[in-house]
Amino acid sequence: MRKLACFILLICSLLLISACNENKMTQIDLAEVTRSIFYAPQYVALEKGFFEEEGLEVDLQTTWGGDTTMTALLSDSADIALVGSETSIYVYAQDSRDYAVNFAQLTQTDGTFLVAKDADEEFNWEDLRDSHFLGQRVGGMPQMVGEYVLKQHDINPQEDLNLVQNIDFANIPGAFASGDYEYVQLFEPTASIFEANGQGEIVASFGEESGQVPYTVFMAKQSFLDEEEETVEAFTRAIYKAQQWVQETDSLEIAEVVEPYFEDTDVEMLANAIDRYKQQGSFATSPLLKEDAWENLKDIMDEAGELPGDAPYEDLVNTEYAERIIGE
Repeated sequence: MRKLACFILLICSLLLISACNENKMTQIDLAEVTRSIFYAPQYVALEKGFFEEEGLEVDLQTTWGGDTTMTALLSDSADIALVGSETSIYVYAQDSRDYAVNFAQLTQTDGTFLVAKDADEEFNWEDLRDSHFLGQRVGGMPQMVGEYVLKQHDINPQEDLNLVQNIDFANIPGAFASGDYEYVQLFEPTASIFEANGQGEIVASFGEESGQVPYTVFMAKQSFLDEEEETVEAFTRAIYKAQQWVQETDSLEIAEVVEPYFEDTDVEMLANAIDRYKQQGSFATSPLLKEDAWENLKDIMDEAGELPGDAPYEDLVNTEYAERIIGE
């Protein structure tokens, strides 16, 4: 009888160990370039448990800026980074052996809006000539897209504007509010907050003006993709679930889900910002980064004089995970 009891205890222990192993979560350190409602699908994936469904425990850190985000990725402080895809081109141009590869697209347009401190009833791009314009960091996607759009309207940013580009990204809203600048590029929900507070008015969308571009992308080092293929696929699947959920869900419900990431912003304002992004197609509906969008990115960088060299799609973009998941 004692032998039978020991045998049953042994079997139960083995089953418990097996169950624990099956429930073991894979830890992912994820770095995001900034905190923005522009990244709503990422926060949805976290809050709706889509990562957990794929066996992933994701630790999100905000690293504030493209340079610091890429440093975190390359130094292994982060496994995956959500950052502008232009940063992978800069690293590739430095002949890095273990460069960053884009594997899942999150946003597919520029996310900034042109905000005027004192807007006319009918905005015209010509209104910008000789104005005091607070621009974004040189070499970053917001500034490059901004310059690209301005040039499409026959405005040379360096010659036709009083352009300032020496303000840190996090300090741009405060500098615009307190300074004598007339125009600025702002992300949501900051642009809507300025409007609600009477500090400015949204007069144009750089996303609508510039077309599709792989603006913000999840990337990892090539070595991580090689060694953690199942993990990357699971991560991509969770993002795809979130993208589909965002596409099918009204803006207010999305805002209510992601509110914990924006505690100082009213839910209605978050919903308005999300709706604005949805209407202009900013949120990618799948993680697949297409070649024509990649070429548009290179054209924008080239126009800004920031394309450091060849940036082959086949080297810097991995579509295998996205294609597999979409085809499931």
